Amino acid sequence: MGQNGKAENISFVLEDIKRVKFETSPVPTLQDPHDVVIRVKFTGICGSDVHYWDHGRIGQFVVEKPMVLGHESSGIVAQVGPKVKSLKVGDAVALEPGVPCRRCDDCKAGHYNLCSKMEFAATPPYDGTLTRYYRLPEDLCYKLPEGVSLQEGAVVEPLSVAVHLVRQAQVSPGSAVVVFGAGPVGLLCGAVARAFGAAKVIAVDIQAGRLEFARTFAATASFLPSRVAPAENARALVLEHGLGQGADVVIDASGAEASVHTGIHLLRPGGTYVQGGMGRDEINFPIMAVCTKELNLKGSFRYSSGDYKLAVELIATGQVRVADLITKTFKFEDAERAFEAVKAGQGIKTLIAGPDGHKHSRSSL
Repeated sequence: MGQNGKAENISFVLEDIKRVKFETSPVPTLQDPHDVVIRVKFTGICGSDVHYWDHGRIGQFVVEKPMVLGHESSGIVAQVGPKVKSLKVGDAVALEPGVPCRRCDDCKAGHYNLCSKMEFAATPPYDGTLTRYYRLPEDLCYKLPEGVSLQEGAVVEPLSVAVHLVRQAQVSPGSAVVVFGAGPVGLLCGAVARAFGAAKVIAVDIQAGRLEFARTFAATASFLPSRVAPAENARALVLEHGLGQGADVVIDASGAEASVHTGIHLLRPGGTYVQGGMGRDEINFPIMAVCTKELNLKGSFRYSSGDYKLAVELIATGQVRVADLITKTFKFEDAERAFEAVKAGQGIKTLIAGPDGHKHSRSSL
């Protein structure tokens, strides 16, 4: 509370590259009858957050003015608009941190992740969720079922990214799936693929420690690439894991050029490749293999209709154990230390508690 007894909104703000501060601003107010205000309880750190902190930009998105970081959050509903029907004060929710225009062709077709007017948290120029209070429309707040913790709720966002990737790949029962990159999203892709019925989920990474964890989490097997040509690694993986003509599905969650090449080469004819990891803007590409094997190539960007809802259900039913990924939770005042830890590659999924700490009060403003 401020000196006048009113609630204050403290936020973790990126001023410039590796220059951050804590800043107090007015508590957000309801702008629409369907809005809710959430008291943020936990926020996960994403690679994009670290990239903005470390470099000040991602592709065309450039930090040109101070911006609140964070977008993987959960919290407690603190205020509801007069037309809100699905939520009440005190409900625990996962936040979907992007507000589309709802009117363009992509939005109306259910592909709102492609909306050109998307207002996405912690993507310039829009502020993120590392704050005490955050406002969203009610349909972008997903009530957490009993038994799902607020910490798990903060991992719904990256899980939804994985759900979208696996849905893009059209993974079906019995599929052989290879996932490149054993970071949080890659690990979650493996878990979602298993939930979709994949018979084999093979994790690929250049760090043996990550592969060891992947095997305990969801992967049925793993592969550590050698310092050879991608096509040679692809042949070795196919032989080592008995994939016959190749994998049914490859999902790249690394963005590494070598992974892209290896993935294309190890797919069976007619297989499906989905790109989720973002690396360099342009890379060399094995186009001949794509053509002669008549592969299906897809991109994947964030999440769209139904992905968040399914992610919550996968956690609630125990099909994806997101709590196993949470390595450490930092206090809000130690947010910069949390970013430094993630940059240093420490742990798997790091959370930052809200400004009010671990208190799970379900009271209003």
